[in-house]
Amino acid sequence: MPDELKNALNEFVSFAQTLRGDEKSEAQTFLDHFFRALGHKGVIEAGATFEFRVAKKPGSPQLELIKGNGARLNGGKKFADLLWPDRVLIEMKSRGEKLERYYDQAFDYVL
Repeated sequence: MPDELKNALNEFVSFAQTLRGDEKSEAQTFLDHFFRALGHKGVIEAGATFEFRVAKKPGSPQLELIKGNGARLNGGKKFADLLWPDRVLIEMKSRGEKLERYYDQAFDYVL
C-alpha cells in the first residue's frame, strides 16, 4: 500500500474514532471523509449519491432503484445511504446496532 494512502486511511480512522456513531447525524460526514481518504475530492465528486431513493414495487417484496424524479410507485419509498453506481451500495447503521437485523434491507436494494 502506498504511504500516501496508508497515511490518509490512518487519519480517517483517527477522525472516525471521534464520532459518536449516530447514523442520522454523522453518516454523510463519515462517508465523505472515507471517500477523501481513498483519494477522491468527496462523495459527490466521485459520482456517488447520498440518500438514493429506492421504491418498493407494488405487489412485490423486492425493491427497484428509481432513476430520475418522475417515478412514482405505490409500494413506498426507502433511501439507501449511499449509492456509487456499478461499485457499491452502503447502508449505514448507528454504532452498536445488531447488523444481522438489517441484512435483508441491503439485499432487497440490489436483488
